[in-house]
Amino acid sequence: MSTTTAPAQQPATAAEQFALRRQSPAQRIQHVLHAQPALSPLLVLIIAVIVFTLVNPRFLQPSTISILLQQVAIIAALAIGQTLIILTAGIDLSVGALTVFSMLIMASLASAGGVPGPLAILIGILVGTAGGLLNGFLVTRINLPPFIVTLGTLSIFLAAGLLYSGGSNIQSTALPASVNWAGSVRHIGPLNITWGVIIVALMAAVVGFALSQTTWGRHVYAVGNDIEAARLVGIRVNRVLLSVYTVAGLLYGFTAWLQIGRAGSASPNALTDANLESITAVVIGGTSLFGGRGAIIGTMIGALIVYAFRLGLSLAGVDDQWRVFATGVLVIVAVAIDQWIRKVKS
Repeated sequence: MSTTTAPAQQPATAAEQFALRRQSPAQRIQHVLHAQPALSPLLVLIIAVIVFTLVNPRFLQPSTISILLQQVAIIAALAIGQTLIILTAGIDLSVGALTVFSMLIMASLASAGGVPGPLAILIGILVGTAGGLLNGFLVTRINLPPFIVTLGTLSIFLAAGLLYSGGSNIQSTALPASVNWAGSVRHIGPLNITWGVIIVALMAAVVGFALSQTTWGRHVYAVGNDIEAARLVGIRVNRVLLSVYTVAGLLYGFTAWLQIGRAGSASPNALTDANLESITAVVIGGTSLFGGRGAIIGTMIGALIVYAFRLGLSLAGVDDQWRVFATGVLVIVAVAIDQWIRKVKS
């Protein structure tokens, strides 16, 4: 997994190298942050950990870190798919509804449907993939803006989940062990983490590698950076966009399985804040809302920052309202920093 997959800008001539040497310290920082999108969120996370530990030493205890990792896993997984879409200058508002719809189908087939657990999991993942494919089809073939498409499918997937489940929860006692397996705990050193946490780390590593080391990944950045320029150099833009939305749907399907293991049930009212939280993790992690710049490792750090702030402020006895306030400030600061960093191009 790379710290950044956006192509770094290197001085090509002696004149440009001379110009770089004449830069002010602020301009040098601007260049470094432009080449390494994950650096600024990493610094924020380190500072947050130091401050919260000084306020309350319990923050760095293994039990606290275990809770933090388990809490952040689901949103981090959803944010991986959201990152792919935002890198192409799009956005996905249907992430939570599609994940819940996949989860309800998976759990219902495995319980009342009598379908073997592994097959029910596979069908649920395929439903998530099909939902992503639908989003991609509407964006690329009907030429609708991603915001409008996913706003519409948000309602469609939400209603489909409620109609399919009848608004009822499916408890873990009605599910086979394979469907709940991701929630089982593993002891790694002093940490107690679930298989879900390990699977999310693997998902991040695979997608991060694909973005940084494959032609597909370079095309994703190129489309997000300048879609018309990407077309002119021969990149099949619609095919890239369709693949991005489909892969994101696949990741949401996997996350549906992880959510059942974490929550111990499948509820049509789950993940109500997933859209906002996944976008928040992506933005705080250094991925530009305008596309073409960012990295999966930054998104993972962004998700950790959001939940570290919540946990740290909670341990410090801060009210819920101030925790929400702090998250809003983080988002605004992250976007402001992104705007400042993007000026390096000019």
